[in-house]
Amino acid sequence: MIAIENKILSIIKRHKSGESIGITSICSVNEYVIKAAILNAKKYSKILLIESTSNQVDQFGGYTGMTPNNFKELVFRIANSSEFPISNIVFGGDHLGPNVWSNQASYFAMENAKEQIKYYVNAGFTKIHLDTSMKCADDGDLNFPLNSSIVAERAAVLCKTAEEEIEQRNENELLVYVIGTDVPPPGGAKKESESIEVTTPEKVEETISLTKQAFLKYGLEDGWKRVIAVVVQPGVEFGDMDIFDYDRIKAVGLKKKIETKNNLVFEAHSTDFQNQESLRQMVEDHFAVLKVGPWLTYAFREAAFALEMIEKELFSNRKDIILSSLTKVLEFEMKQNPKHWEKFYHEDNEEKLSLKRKYSLSDRIRYYWNNKQVKESFVRLLLNLSKQEIPITLLSQFLPESFEDIRKDEIKNTPEDLIINRISKVLDKYNYATMGGN
Repeated sequence: MIAIENKILSIIKRHKSGESIGITSICSVNEYVIKAAILNAKKYSKILLIESTSNQVDQFGGYTGMTPNNFKELVFRIANSSEFPISNIVFGGDHLGPNVWSNQASYFAMENAKEQIKYYVNAGFTKIHLDTSMKCADDGDLNFPLNSSIVAERAAVLCKTAEEEIEQRNENELLVYVIGTDVPPPGGAKKESESIEVTTPEKVEETISLTKQAFLKYGLEDGWKRVIAVVVQPGVEFGDMDIFDYDRIKAVGLKKKIETKNNLVFEAHSTDFQNQESLRQMVEDHFAVLKVGPWLTYAFREAAFALEMIEKELFSNRKDIILSSLTKVLEFEMKQNPKHWEKFYHEDNEEKLSLKRKYSLSDRIRYYWNNKQVKESFVRLLLNLSKQEIPITLLSQFLPESFEDIRKDEIKNTPEDLIINRISKVLDKYNYATMGGN
């Protein structure tokens, strides 16, 4: 195999040399989010890191119906239509491990996880998060965490699978690995919490030490050199209606610990809804990889709902136009198929439940945009709004940030551009944090 250095390594090396820079990890399969991320990367001529999660995309299609190859093809199609070089895209696999099959015995769950890793590697995913922290059916009491040595051993087994698979390819970027896990597991927290427990420096040391030992046991010395980050809980999280903000004082122990590790940074999950100064502080404190997902689909949802309000104002009295009824269709489909939200939203009051289904920060609504009826409703919304230019007075009312950008001739007054612009406002906060505050 002709080995090519992974593009992310240069960013990590610059950060470890003292530059306050990082990279945003886009964790979403939403096409508008992907396009907004691609246009953002194109604007700043930077590397785009885009990741799919183990429950979204796998060898069986995940909940999206996509394999890793399908997902890569989707991103490439959007990149080509946006004239963005596909060579500037790095694909990552998030929480890869037995998580999806945790209801099975560990042997079978790990066999599925190994096959999942192979599919990701063969599709050209080169940033791999090895997450073996979740207990399987035969791992004992679920109320207690899995033994750290077992977690490390399973991570090494999956790394060995990935390394053996990459050797089969003639030419490829070297794989880089992320170890450790955060709370909650992939898919979001199931319950609100009054506080978030920050990972201790001692736990970080244990994770690094045990995982290194396991890697060396399996002859993965070279693979260990390409472990770039450790996932920890820095004290940031969001619930249905609450945001836990970053407090760098509570994370000072973590900052000092990672500074003793020559090649490692932290990867922060659930950074959604943090303000841009907090995000910048996180990068300064060596959380050099910032993952974001639900915030971006939340912004997409905000724009879609705002456009429906505009549609109602424009066409409610037009008998020749059938309204999209987008929010009603979504509500109906979510109630008909509650599996994506019922374990996460805990309310006895139906009015409160309805609010959460629509507006919760955890954005479980993101699982329903590919539903056939929802898709048809959304397409109708865009079609209706394309019949005439949206008056700037309505944009000022329902999408005021886009109103300002249209007035400055920075974006076009089309439904698609308005959606992309809303998502881009979130990405701008991550640009500020990861590009040295510029």
